Amino acid sequence: MISVTDLRNGAMFEEDGHLWQVLKYEHIKMGRGSATIKVKVRDVRSGSQTDRSFISGARVQEATLEKRKAQFLYADDKHAVFMDASTFEQFQIPRSTLGATVKLFRDGMDVTVAMVKEEAVGIELPPTLPLRVASADPGVKGDSVSNMVKSATLENGLNVSVPLFVKEGDIVKLDTRTFTYAGRLSDKGPKVPSGVEG
Repeated sequence: MISVTDLRNGAMFEEDGHLWQVLKYEHIKMGRGSATIKVKVRDVRSGSQTDRSFISGARVQEATLEKRKAQFLYADDKHAVFMDASTFEQFQIPRSTLGATVKLFRDGMDVTVAMVKEEAVGIELPPTLPLRVASADPGVKGDSVSNMVKSATLENGLNVSVPLFVKEGDIVKLDTRTFTYAGRLSDKGPKVPSGVEG
């Protein structure tokens, strides 16, 4: 059991038959009364989100995570399929569990799988991933304002806002937590091997 004051972002706990992952933590102190811990959580299995409140000092059942190395093989409409790096066995994770991160996987990509009691509950990705710009809106010539952005489509189909100087063929870093532009790696350089962190 862990104290609800330890339910920081990313922490997992089990309650009422559900496995919850904390997305946002808030400590609310009201006058002379006891404090309240409010967390926004995601049901790891269904993907649904909700808010939970606890009295400060309450305890919940901690979910013990085990990490395994695996390789992404492919995804269909319902699942993403991986291969365990040590046993070479294939296993599936529902797309509802993975959420939007499925869009970041590439064939043969090495990942770390989070397991709870032999159940795959999520994927850990590096903070940034290199992706090639498939297409980008043209920049306005002579516009040098530093905070100006335009729309670009990456090789995996994601649309992101990028600085005006980014163009088609460039390799950029995508923040895997926010799905936002995190810098340019090269100007039409050689293709970056799959799974290499920028």
